Amino acid sequence: MVKLLKENYPYLVALALLVAVAYGNSLGNSFVADDVPEILNNPNLTKVDHIFAAPPVFVHPLLYFLTSNFFGHSPTAFRLVNILFHLGNVWLVFVLVAALIGRTEGFFAAAILAVHPLQTEAVTWISGGPYAQYGFFILLNLLLYLFLRRDKKFLPVWLGSVVLTFISSPTAMFFPLVLLAFSFSSQTLRRDGKKLIVPFVLSLLWGVLVLGSLRQRMATLQNQHYQTPQFYNPLLQIPIAVTSYLELIFWPKNLTLYHSEMVLSSVEYYSRVIVFLAFLGVVIYFLKKNRSVFFWLSFFLLTLLPTLNPLGISWVVAERYVYLGAIGIYVVVAVGIKNIGERLGRPNISYALLVPLLLTLTVRTIVRNADWKNQDTLWLAAAKTSPSSSQNHNNLGDLYGRRGDLERSAAEFKKAIELKPNYADAYHNLGNTYWQMGKVDEAIENFKKAAEINPRLWQSCQNLAAIYFEREDFTAAKDWMERAVAANPTDPNLQRNLEIINTQLPK
Repeated sequence: MVKLLKENYPYLVALALLVAVAYGNSLGNSFVADDVPEILNNPNLTKVDHIFAAPPVFVHPLLYFLTSNFFGHSPTAFRLVNILFHLGNVWLVFVLVAALIGRTEGFFAAAILAVHPLQTEAVTWISGGPYAQYGFFILLNLLLYLFLRRDKKFLPVWLGSVVLTFISSPTAMFFPLVLLAFSFSSQTLRRDGKKLIVPFVLSLLWGVLVLGSLRQRMATLQNQHYQTPQFYNPLLQIPIAVTSYLELIFWPKNLTLYHSEMVLSSVEYYSRVIVFLAFLGVVIYFLKKNRSVFFWLSFFLLTLLPTLNPLGISWVVAERYVYLGAIGIYVVVAVGIKNIGERLGRPNISYALLVPLLLTLTVRTIVRNADWKNQDTLWLAAAKTSPSSSQNHNNLGDLYGRRGDLERSAAEFKKAIELKPNYADAYHNLGNTYWQMGKVDEAIENFKKAAEINPRLWQSCQNLAAIYFEREDFTAAKDWMERAVAANPTDPNLQRNLEIINTQLPK
């Protein structure tokens, strides 16, 4: 290992510099989106219990626990953890591809990974970090598996990395398929088959644990995100998702947190089906032509499998989902760039092609990092690419409300409700806006609608109690405050408010 590092020291330094240039401007960014409730407003983050709060995943809660205890609520510290894992992935891709194909191909692939803007959602966004962390453990496992073939002394270390992979993500139940494809592509499956028994057995056990948590996941989507239970049609979902990811890899223009524009015409859909089938044809072609390329193309598909399920528990397309899978395409592109130079008999041409590609991708990444600077920049950026996102319209309503533009704020909340009629949060926010505008009757109407859709939305009940208290309708105020207390019984302020209301009722 030491020899390997010494021999490749200049490449590793160059790759580290690429990561630093691409992500340096993100270090000063704020907490955004899920970062706020999960980190900034999470009082349990510094407690040991937080590590075990979401079994069977422990790596990412542990990293949150350590970072918060050492550095407090510093977004720079949390984001730096993501960047370091990303750098680790870049180095692992270089070493792994160099060992399997060649050093030049490894450097090209790792360099593309280092600066590609598609990776920003799992690097710049703190809450996207678990995807980069999971990717690190899968790539480390592959590298150790390669070492294990050459020396059995790596067996304990490799098994340890298997366990780390599983406890880093609930999607790890699929990762033994990557090992299987790896052995198959290198034609060592018969020799290495016994080694795969452990990860496949763990995968079955892991699958039982993950499936047991699906009910909670579906309840969360329904209660917090107001997604009605649904099943995706795989004939629609898979071609659209796969081709969308390929498009974002080769033309990373419309990057957004909310990929909501999934309604396609018949022509657009069948065009994507043709592209998807053509991609599968390319995978099959390389099965016979070049097994290394076949593996990396398969790697792209296999690592996406957990998100291509029809259960409706994940988005159809999310950039963080393809953080790991995109590496497979980057490797194939790297091989292609290297082959162009060789076929022309001028290897330097390969670097002439790589440099402008890296420069273009780096600039796009730096620009994309600026979109993640704070909540406002993120929602305004998403507005350009996600006009059908009810969540983003709700976010924009909050943005304009904070800026004092209440009319525009109300219009955004109404648009969110138009797109998602059962969106309780948007009704609540619209009620707040009307209350600020002095339109109390409209506020009451929207608060009641929010509470009807989601009885756990205690804030709407509390606001209704406050309005009725101001109107001296103490009976109605008591009724709504009791609902607020029932929805949030641990809040002492609600209890005190209820006691105050009771003092106003006739004895």
